[in-house]
Amino acid sequence: MNLPSIHREGWPFIGTFVAVTAIMFLLAGPLGWLGVVLTAWCVYFFRDPARVTPTRVGSIISPADGVVLPVVQAAPPAELDMGSAPRTRISIFMNVFDVHVNRVPCDGMVIATAYRPGKFVNASFDKASEHNERMAARIRPAGHGDDGNDDLGVVQIAGLVARRIKSGLAEGQTVRAGERFGIIRFGSRVDVYLPTGYTPLVLAGQRSVAGETVLADARTQ
Repeated sequence: MNLPSIHREGWPFIGTFVAVTAIMFLLAGPLGWLGVVLTAWCVYFFRDPARVTPTRVGSIISPADGVVLPVVQAAPPAELDMGSAPRTRISIFMNVFDVHVNRVPCDGMVIATAYRPGKFVNASFDKASEHNERMAARIRPAGHGDDGNDDLGVVQIAGLVARRIKSGLAEGQTVRAGERFGIIRFGSRVDVYLPTGYTPLVLAGQRSVAGETVLADARTQ
């Protein structure tokens, strides 16, 4: 059996949980087993399983594990300078038991990144897209021109208990669909703003798998 690897962001937390558990066993005896359970959860939270990414041209791949929220029309974050016209937005809510490693939704180039501080309301609420702390990236899919309508927005959003967004994307970076680009801890949401001409292939309530589930496709038009 192949066990999933652990994301490097998780090791400091796992080490802390192990140390606290040892102290609990020394000072509180049987209560140490509570620490064992919490340590096991921490290891589970930071798991980073391998994924097999579809290579079909024109597909947008899920950047996150979790439940698909209602697909709506919404303007992309202003800081990405993608215009104010509504686009199709697909949102994925990650609870504290989902894999939280985020993956790139398509081959292309990062045109811009932007961080915006904000609140920490429940990430399953629609208002989280507008008011919560977030890290946004604008990606130009491979083969697309410099028309902003062809760009894609992917936004990592902090949640009720999430207090740390980590993104490795940088302006000018070339990216590949399915590669890891960041992580959010603990419990959060990722929004994808589709380019013009793409049709959603998922429905609200469906579970998505980062790096594997096809969220949308240009060829269905």
